Amino acid sequence: MTNNNNSTKIVTGEVRFSYANVFEPKSINGSAEKYSVSILIDKSDTRTIKAIEKAVELAKQEGISKFGGKIPSNLKLPLRDGDEDRPDDESYAGKMFVNANSNTKPGIIDKNGMEIIDTTEFYSGCYGKASINFYAFNTNGNKGIACGLNNLMKTKDGEALAGRAKAIDDFADDIEDDDLF
Repeated sequence: MTNNNNSTKIVTGEVRFSYANVFEPKSINGSAEKYSVSILIDKSDTRTIKAIEKAVELAKQEGISKFGGKIPSNLKLPLRDGDEDRPDDESYAGKMFVNANSNTKPGIIDKNGMEIIDTTEFYSGCYGKASINFYAFNTNGNKGIACGLNNLMKTKDGEALAGRAKAIDDFADDIEDDDLF
């Protein structure tokens, strides 16, 4: 994991990706279209969690001018507890998470450094690392620290979280085996 001690940008340890909209931008609740992903961090990955907390603190300090000269007590923060915020979603159990987004498409590579262009290769449920940054915002009275999405690296496959079965599984009993004839 890369982390400059005085930076709002970090590279996570290995995480799991959910709600991956990284090949085409998508509008969430009528907002402007953005690329986005939810980054699930095992609570045991204290190194990544501490790096995020430190980057968020730096973003707070850098954002004081946006907040009118002081840090508000009701500041919206990006690092959330999956057990508290998503108790009905088992993929968030035992995890902390941040939702990262960007107006520009993130770079997406595999663990060998090769660009991933096949949209089926990077999906909700796969594992990898994320380059993210934190910054202050003050929009329409909402003040907080947001998580920007820079780049992604897939390290391994995982069970898809989309809730959609694979075609081969749905039709396994109906597939004809030409080798039998």
